[in-house]
Amino acid sequence: MEANATVVHREPWNKGKIVGQKSPFKVKDIWALRVRLQMEGRVRELALFNLGIDSKLRGCDLIGLKVRDVCHGD
Repeated sequence: MEANATVVHREPWNKGKIVGQKSPFKVKDIWALRVRLQMEGRVRELALFNLGIDSKLRGCDLIGLKVRDVCHGD
């Protein structure tokens, strides 16, 4: 018996992409993002961005936060 094996060539998902640690934001880039989010009225995204930058939390850690984790008092 002969088995017809078809070989599928797949390209690596990261071929031609920069992988690994990214360079940190520059101060002017941070302020540009803050201003753009504020002008667009994207309050939630601005709050998450500010919290992430100021606390140095990762994105996956920010997503899991609840309001009661951040807000003190009523």
